[in-house]
Amino acid sequence: MIRTWRDRLPPSAAGLSAAPGRRAAGLRREELAELAGVSVDYIVRLEQGRATTPSPSVVASLARALQLSDAERDHLYRLADLVPPTHGTISDHLPPGMQRMLTRLGDVPAAVFAADWQLIWWNRSWAALLGDPAASSPRLRNFARDRFPVNGSPARLAPWPITETDRDATDAAIVSDLRRATGRFPQDARLAALIRELNAGNERFAAMWATGQMAAAHREDHKTIDHPLVGPVTVDCDTLTAGDNELKIVIWTAAPGSEDETKLQLSTVAGPPASPYTCTGERRKTT
Repeated sequence: MIRTWRDRLPPSAAGLSAAPGRRAAGLRREELAELAGVSVDYIVRLEQGRATTPSPSVVASLARALQLSDAERDHLYRLADLVPPTHGTISDHLPPGMQRMLTRLGDVPAAVFAADWQLIWWNRSWAALLGDPAASSPRLRNFARDRFPVNGSPARLAPWPITETDRDATDAAIVSDLRRATGRFPQDARLAALIRELNAGNERFAAMWATGQMAAAHREDHKTIDHPLVGPVTVDCDTLTAGDNELKIVIWTAAPGSEDETKLQLSTVAGPPASPYTCTGERRKTT
């Protein structure tokens, strides 16, 4: 089935440009591997039936990269002998329509987070501005874990300094997002484990969680990124919540015609800077 789904998806639908004289109408194995964050050899073994036990995170990545419908995604989970996400658990799936919309953003830095602030998709411009998330293991690609580090662990999603207008309001919004998620997805083991970890290892999170207060939903912020190649970049950060799965689309933009817009464009041209953190064996994920 992976080969069938790969053959039907044109490169343009995944934000890739087709080289002149290209024969393959759909995605090549190398392109699918890059989009899903796995090796080409693993794609080959999956298609040949020699790899039969992919992890849930790999299946979710493949479903996103192939832009499967919910029914197709569930079928892929069952082929891997896994239980598809239910209504009581958080889904990491991006609907095809949302993927098409994100592709049309072009060079605008954008990423998508699940309801528990787990990073599940990003584009090349995001990696260029904030550092490549693929340098960290999937478990550490969580914005809430970055905001409330456990036992002094360093931030992994943005390894260079970021100044924001109201850090307290952002922290309160994240805690409230997680609290809302516990009501929306009461059976989700990943969310429950994250909250236990943050309560046990971060005093600030534990104190905010204990109040039971609900802050306003995460919407927008004004930030300055101390980029290692282009210098300080001041941007607007807007967060949109979409769908029943409460996916969070985060987009960074600068004022049109400003020096910051020029720097933002230069960061994209330069590409993702080297991150101080590495995760051996993982491929860089771009779209």
